[in-house]
Amino acid sequence: MKHVLSISLGSSSRDSTAEVELLGRRFLLERRGTDGSLERFERLMTANDGVVDCLCVGGTNLGLHCAGRYYPFREIGRLTRGVTRTPLVDGAGLKDTLERLTLHWLQERGIVDFAGAKVLLVCGIDRFGMAETLDEMSAHVVFGDLMFNLGLPLALHSLRGLQTVGRLLLPIVGRLPFKWLYPTGEKQDEIVSKYTRWYEWADVIAGDFLFIRRHMPDDLSGKVIVTNSTTEGDVEELRRRGVRLLVTSTPVIAGRTFATNVMEGLFVCLLDKPLTEITPEDYVGVADALGWEPTVRELTPADEEQTT
Repeated sequence: MKHVLSISLGSSSRDSTAEVELLGRRFLLERRGTDGSLERFERLMTANDGVVDCLCVGGTNLGLHCAGRYYPFREIGRLTRGVTRTPLVDGAGLKDTLERLTLHWLQERGIVDFAGAKVLLVCGIDRFGMAETLDEMSAHVVFGDLMFNLGLPLALHSLRGLQTVGRLLLPIVGRLPFKWLYPTGEKQDEIVSKYTRWYEWADVIAGDFLFIRRHMPDDLSGKVIVTNSTTEGDVEELRRRGVRLLVTSTPVIAGRTFATNVMEGLFVCLLDKPLTEITPEDYVGVADALGWEPTVRELTPADEEQTT
């Protein structure tokens, strides 16, 4: 059995394990949160190098791509420098492939008409593939990077603006402590309503679920959420707020959708080739072999939404 282990800077309350059989092979998928502890994160990474079949970085990134350039996070690089034998991934490969495909899949099946929808992408630089695809598909996209990352009440209304911000800030951001930019540990469990105007404006709210959850208002009636990792508790929370559709680019396994870093680890094990040789086409090929489709869940039926 292949063991895919995600070590996350996030809350341990979201930990999960699942055994699955895919393409005739068995896998143990595991997520361990370190509640924001950098020391424990580094220790677990080093201790499991050469022990598991793929290590995955959760609750953070190894770095970010923007407009054809890659900007590493130095702090995360230091914490993972002890990993020298086991493949190490952070989900970037699937963000740039499956998440693009998810948007086209929704459009082609008439589930979401992005051409006419107003879309809030909470952090475009974290999901630059999704940002580029939405820019091509929709005339009404707002990128929330300055709001959700830096706490500045400024919306970005174009991909060009997002690229400009990325080129200016990412060389600096890559040197900052990651906890300044993204909720870690117990902060992942907090919800502080903020930027309500943009949640209300949007028909579709897309991007990293913890960013979406962090500032979401009590009322999300009729909204479509396009995101990644959600637990059963997350789904119920969105249902209480009136969300109409929840779309995740990864399948439901053991009652939850695992994060893209875990699923990329699974794909890497299935491909069984060096990371440096894996191409976007390889990821798409695995998805096709698995019969992959996004998971679409109707949380609030349209007739119920009209009467509440």
